[in-house]
Amino acid sequence: MTVTTIELKISDILDDPALPKEKKIAKLQKLEEEARALQRAATESPMVDDDGWQSDLRLVEKALGRLGEDTTKTGAATL
Repeated sequence: MTVTTIELKISDILDDPALPKEKKIAKLQKLEEEARALQRAATESPMVDDDGWQSDLRLVEKALGRLGEDTTKTGAATL
């Protein structure tokens, strides 16, 4: 089974005993922002191809959920 870069990053964050929970959440939120940006860029491209961005985002959200962090986002359209 092939492990992706995002999976390695998530694993490194979650498995780091020196990082307190708050820092793990902050690092994962940064990864989440990056994954969302990449996903957004991919969908705005004339040649829409997921390239795994959706699954990367899902993996980060699952990791945040494991730490008890709510990953539901509200935007202007949902207010």
